[in-house]
Amino acid sequence: MNASFALRVRSHAPHRRRRQGGTVLIIALIVLVAMTLAGIATMRSVDTATILAGNIGLRQATSNAADQGIQAGVNWVFANKTGDILNKDDHSTAAISNGYFSNVAAAEPDWSDPANWKEAAKVNAGAADAAGNVVTYLIHRMCAAANVAPSSTTCASTLSAATLSLEGSDQTRPTDAHTTAPAIHYRITARAVGPRNSLSIVQTMVKAL
Repeated sequence: MNASFALRVRSHAPHRRRRQGGTVLIIALIVLVAMTLAGIATMRSVDTATILAGNIGLRQATSNAADQGIQAGVNWVFANKTGDILNKDDHSTAAISNGYFSNVAAAEPDWSDPANWKEAAKVNAGAADAAGNVVTYLIHRMCAAANVAPSSTTCASTLSAATLSLEGSDQTRPTDAHTTAPAIHYRITARAVGPRNSLSIVQTMVKAL
């Protein structure tokens, strides 16, 4: 009886080993597929991160370039603050205004629309900088009507720093004496277009005393 039992055990051992070998193979295949999918996901994540970092870098570069347009606009305003240049402009077909408007439109334009930049002034004559950015700018005098004198009631202005008799006084009081003329404000909008269609638009307000 013992011999029969031993024979029976030996006859079943090879089948058990074959079944175990097949299970290990299946597990190994599953692990291999999982590792392959994880590797693919990691590669795609790295590629996406690289693209995002590149886009952020280009956006920062265009923002810095647009600041050059702001500075060019400020320089133009202060270079022409004397005389009659800032009180008028010419937007006829034959004459380009070099980006200056003596008034501002009632409705805010869509600055991302290239059509609104046809008469913009160009930094570096429109040539791209070392980073591939092309910079343009527009200057709007904060007046509702075009080609009017600075004293016109259609122009927005604030008091200069020396207009009040006491520091910290309320500028809205009618009793405050104006020791200098109100200063007209100018809005400067700059646009930089760079590689990969990167675009930055910045804006500031200045007053020429």
